[in-house]
Amino acid sequence: MAADTLLERITDYANRPDPYPLYAELREAGVARQTDGSYLVGTYHEIAALLHDPRISSDLRNRTAGDRALSDEEQSRPFIRLDDPEHQRLRSLAMRPFGPPHSPGRIDAMRDGIARITEELIEALGDRKRLDVVEDFAYPLPVTVICRLLGVPREDEPAFRAWSDALVDSADFRPREDPTERQRTGAQARAEMGRYLMDLAEQRRGHPSDDMLSAFVNEPDPARRLTREELTVTAVLLLVAGHETTVNLIASGVLTLLRHPDQLDRLRREPGLLPNAVEELLRYEPPVQMRERTPLADVDVAGTTIPKGASLVLALASGMRDRRRFRDPERFDPARPDNQHLAFGSGVHICYGAPLARIEAQIALGALIPRLGTARLVQDPPAYRRNAMLRGPRHLPIEL
Repeated sequence: MAADTLLERITDYANRPDPYPLYAELREAGVARQTDGSYLVGTYHEIAALLHDPRISSDLRNRTAGDRALSDEEQSRPFIRLDDPEHQRLRSLAMRPFGPPHSPGRIDAMRDGIARITEELIEALGDRKRLDVVEDFAYPLPVTVICRLLGVPREDEPAFRAWSDALVDSADFRPREDPTERQRTGAQARAEMGRYLMDLAEQRRGHPSDDMLSAFVNEPDPARRLTREELTVTAVLLLVAGHETTVNLIASGVLTLLRHPDQLDRLRREPGLLPNAVEELLRYEPPVQMRERTPLADVDVAGTTIPKGASLVLALASGMRDRRRFRDPERFDPARPDNQHLAFGSGVHICYGAPLARIEAQIALGALIPRLGTARLVQDPPAYRRNAMLRGPRHLPIEL
């Protein structure tokens, strides 16, 4: 098949269980111009260079070529959709109550709490012989964690789950599909979630507590305060991003381990390998498969000129299976050395929630691995989520 249909084929739901042969085709093609005018890049070194290139914009409003309309999520202004210096300003303000240098112990201090939540979820499974890893474990763990971190009542989870699903759906890549209805639903969900989070924040104004919404709304320094609009889009971003990708990481991790029983046994014998195994899972089955960028000038990539304003799709999942960078890249190796993957991005936009995601995955898999010795997949491949960009199982039924 022609390389100019690769994005369409990768995003075809029929290929969601295994897009990796298509990524191999992309690496062979080099830079692939698509029928919609976008450019697809899937080789590690080129992707890494573009993630660090100041000529490559994260603000999709700079896109002037192609025929895909911007979604509501893409037109909004969370810091991940902005360039420096505005990106750095908002990211720094959002980071103050979350991590270094202003809150250096915040994430490490959460380890015991995450372990307790994990234990409660494991205990709730009881003696069940069949469970859905996603619904029973991989979803409730990061949702509970992000709720506590932000100060969102856990009992409101059904509402923001629906909002989150709509927002993620509205930002997905689906060539040749009219996105109007998805974008309308996403815009409504974003507005409703934003109002909900601002109401919570306002309840904390003047009544500070130990959560991020409280820290944002009670910042004493006027120069470091988020405006109402900035607080709204930042809170929405943190709530959605704080659980969506981690759900995929944990669920895909269990799926990968059950498909590789020899490595599952190894991790049971050598639990000290678990942090390295999580890094390998991030490389092997990354929760974020693609990111979209826009050149601010004509840019040469591997002999192809990508014009200013074009849609530039970086296939991170493809780059992390590039044999020019990783030895035997199709093999899942929990002890893989020098694993500089791109699962959290790179450069100024590297995921600032990466330390929390790593801790959650390590604790979650560490608790599950001892229970997986006799487990088997009920369905392989499992049902996947619709989203091609944030790829992961929608359900993962197993029998113990």
